[in-house]
Amino acid sequence: MTVIPTKPMSNLQAELLKLYANNLNEKDLFEIKMMLGKYFAQKATESMDEVWEKNNFSEQTMIDWANEHNRLESSN
Repeated sequence: MTVIPTKPMSNLQAELLKLYANNLNEKDLFEIKMMLGKYFAQKATESMDEVWEKNNFSEQTMIDWANEHNRLESSN
C-alpha cells in the first residue's frame, strides 16, 4: 500500500469542517457559497487595486491593453 504524505489542514479547512457537521438546506448552502465567492472576489479586487496604484495605471492603460495584438503567429 502506498502512503501519500499529507499536509496539515489549514485554518480555513478546519473551520469549514465544523460547518459540515450541520446539514444545511440548499438555500443556506447557496448563500454560503455566494458569501465565500464575494469574499475572495473582494480580496482579488483589493490586490489588483494595489498593483494598479503601484504602477500608476490609468484608464488609458486598460484601453491600450484591450487593443494590443499579442497572439503568436501560427507556425503552420
